[in-house]
Amino acid sequence: MAELEIRDLTVQYASGGYVVRPIDGLDLQVPSGELVLLLGASGSGKTTLLSVLAGILTPSAGTIRFGDVEVTGLRGAALTNYRRHTVGIVFQSFNLVPSLTAPENVQAPLWAAKVKAEPTRARARQLIEQVGLADRADHRPGDLSGGQQQRVAIARALAHDPALLLADEPTAHLDYIQVESILRALRELASPGRVVIVATHDERLLPLADRVVEMTPRAPSDAQIVKQLVLEAGQTVFEQGDRSDLVYVIEEGEVEIVRVRDDGAEDRLASLGAGQYFGELGPLFGLRRSATARVVTRAAVTGYPVRDFRQMIAPDGIAHIVRTAAH
Repeated sequence: MAELEIRDLTVQYASGGYVVRPIDGLDLQVPSGELVLLLGASGSGKTTLLSVLAGILTPSAGTIRFGDVEVTGLRGAALTNYRRHTVGIVFQSFNLVPSLTAPENVQAPLWAAKVKAEPTRARARQLIEQVGLADRADHRPGDLSGGQQQRVAIARALAHDPALLLADEPTAHLDYIQVESILRALRELASPGRVVIVATHDERLLPLADRVVEMTPRAPSDAQIVKQLVLEAGQTVFEQGDRSDLVYVIEEGEVEIVRVRDDGAEDRLASLGAGQYFGELGPLFGLRRSATARVVTRAAVTGYPVRDFRQMIAPDGIAHIVRTAAH
């Protein structure tokens, strides 16, 4: 039975001319039969990881193995075969063909693979029944509720009986009544011989999971204490793409905020001096650092946990702190 193994996976790409690294050194091992949640806010790398697992996106570094196949090494026909027969994808927006009935939507991937007509129809009927829509088999997407459309999308993803099922925010457009049937279906699909990976920010799915992977960067344990640093010119407080921990206040010296472009050049976003702070957005919102903070002249900075920082900028807080555009 196939096991998923991810080692030191890194994805880096250009966005708006700048370097973005949503996944940095990820390790994960998932036995057959497990349901894994990728939990995190928008932009935390959930969909990016699904794209890499599906063979749609090539990582910058690291390896993915599924069973005896090294996914990151596949090319050409071997990659097409992996995408078609090993992976099933449930899209957030359903992506059903409006003019086709529910079974015809399920048949679409089998048509693409040139499977014969009768086995194709039989497989579609079986899957439509499996997801509880036998009584809606003649209906087109426009005549189905959101939950029913999502069940058709799940059935379509199962057309080739994939060993790896990937679902991107499968409950995003559903109300609490519709969600129940989707949750039950996903849980039942995670059985021996199949791995199910679900990207979501919906914590209603937590009780279903065999394990949860937190995709939103978390501060290290030592980020709960005030940290004082004295740095020389050229040293960095943090680098673009780092996990966020503390909010920094400059006691003396000068710090510049720079962002690396995809061609390696740097844009200088700000030059800050004593009494100013920087780096608050990352730890406040669970984001990676979007820029680098580099010392220009010898500087003393103090890093504060988010809770302490919030107290400092309260109306009765420390008056000399000057707000800046932080990164």
